[in-house]
Amino acid sequence: MTNRDLRTLAWMAIGVSFMVASGCSRSEQGKSTSVEASSTAPSSSATAGPKAEPKSPEAQSVEPQVQSEIENMEAQKRASLLADAQAALDQTRAALAALDKGDKQAALSALEQASGKLDLVVSRDPKLAFAPIDVSTSIFDLYTTPDTVKRVVKEARDDLSNSQVQQARLLVTPLASEADTHVAQIPLATYPAAIKAVAPLIDAGKTEEAKAALEAALNTIVIETYVIPLPRVRAQALLHQADQLTSKANRTGDDNQRVHSLIEATRTQIQLAEALGYGTKEDYKPLYAELDDVQKKAESGQSSKGLFERFEQSLKRFKFSS
Repeated sequence: MTNRDLRTLAWMAIGVSFMVASGCSRSEQGKSTSVEASSTAPSSSATAGPKAEPKSPEAQSVEPQVQSEIENMEAQKRASLLADAQAALDQTRAALAALDKGDKQAALSALEQASGKLDLVVSRDPKLAFAPIDVSTSIFDLYTTPDTVKRVVKEARDDLSNSQVQQARLLVTPLASEADTHVAQIPLATYPAAIKAVAPLIDAGKTEEAKAALEAALNTIVIETYVIPLPRVRAQALLHQADQLTSKANRTGDDNQRVHSLIEATRTQIQLAEALGYGTKEDYKPLYAELDDVQKKAESGQSSKGLFERFEQSLKRFKFSS
């Protein structure tokens, strides 16, 4: 595979869709309360070359389960949204729109409602630091193999060693396979006070200052992102299928081959997570050892009762840091 092919594959192997997830988190501030994935299209000269690598039949077979789990994760986050906090944000925007139209009375009325809603939020839970108001999810799904990821990373390192930083950036940017759930939150330590400070500005006829203050308050909305690597979700779903087959009373030769394929597909997903940097090499050693034990007993006909469940629990507890 040529250097150009590696670059092309790194771009074309990334598929973007939108759904949901949870996991480790990171925070940032921004005006928007809904964050979606975006990608920068490569230049036309970079799009020629091989097609993205297809998912294996085993990986394709568990997509319904993967989608279902991701949707369940989103539902859990969405259930935590606070209606009063959402209404406060809407009224803040309404006040800003009213000031744009020169309607000071409507702006004051909207701010009064926003402050009232936030007071309710704080009174119900005085210890609450951030009030969740919106959820959106970006899914970055990488269709490739662990070996391809390793080759692309090596190519990026070579570019960096030659001071070709932008070339390296183009290579590593698509190297992610994860669902990112973005939860927008109102910072209760600062936002309510900022809203209440706008009314005196309006009363004093300082409309432009009032608008600037509202925009500044909206810019303090915190976006917390929860990340879950998709290889982990697929590995769990694949392992569950293998567990169901090994539980059959009279397994056929085809069943045994299917069990082997599912366990190998599980291993590939874990290797992909490792290649993408979700955790360190040392972190993965006990995970591989446990999978080896599961595979040995499942394929030799020994009792594997409880092994699959224990390994699934290991996957859930494993820190797939990003």
